[in-house]
Amino acid sequence: MSANAYSKAQAAVLPSAAPFVWYELMTTDLTAASQFYQAVLGWKADDAGMPFPYTLVSAAGKQVAGLMTLPDDAAQNGAQPCWMGYVGVAHCDAAVEQAQAAGATLCHPPQDIPGVGRFATLLDPQGAAFIAFQDIGSQPPAMTPPTTPGTVGWHELVTADSEQALAWYGAQFGWTAAGAVDMGEFGLYRMFNTGGSPAGGMMNRPPEMPVSAWLFYFNVDGIDSAVARLEAAGGKVCLGPHEVPGGSWIVNATDPQGVMFALVAPGR
Repeated sequence: MSANAYSKAQAAVLPSAAPFVWYELMTTDLTAASQFYQAVLGWKADDAGMPFPYTLVSAAGKQVAGLMTLPDDAAQNGAQPCWMGYVGVAHCDAAVEQAQAAGATLCHPPQDIPGVGRFATLLDPQGAAFIAFQDIGSQPPAMTPPTTPGTVGWHELVTADSEQALAWYGAQFGWTAAGAVDMGEFGLYRMFNTGGSPAGGMMNRPPEMPVSAWLFYFNVDGIDSAVARLEAAGGKVCLGPHEVPGGSWIVNATDPQGVMFALVAPGR
């Protein structure tokens, strides 16, 4: 790539603000996980027709996430089952180089998904994993209203230093501060925009949490009925239900394979 072309590509990393565009569960039991989330969130599941087992799940008729088995090589390198968020970028390779120059660690180098896009897996400077994704498909997933049941309604980063984390993601992806809430001993809960209304928050992790990580909140109509479905399907509530500023209700939970996720609802 010429220097001029690279400069244009690097500038394109930040169109205005790079939002989360996809979510992916890496699990130890694909069939069981698919059944669990369908029961809790009402998803419709379909095989993606990939060279390896990959399940596409839909809410309100729109594809919202993918489920796959945690790859053996990732597990051997210490990766744990988890939900991953894809951040949409204009140029994957340029975004990766820029992130590495700013202290990120590359876990999986840029790779093409034929007919879909190009992705790379990184750790931010404080160790939270995310995926940079460049869409090259002709039919990208359609956007849904932010409170649609079954979709992700909030993105939360629990990290060592939320102030530094917000500055880092802002420099990489154009995210901006959207206010803060004082959480006492946990410091400020820093909300951020990825374009439009606030998309998530960042907070300092408690001493008992050993690593930084992203937590994704899935929309449900009512928190109590969702908790009942979750527990009946073998999940475990770790925190909540409790009300948060603005009137929403949340629950932090684990699925039967031990993966952390959360639920958010407009009421009980």
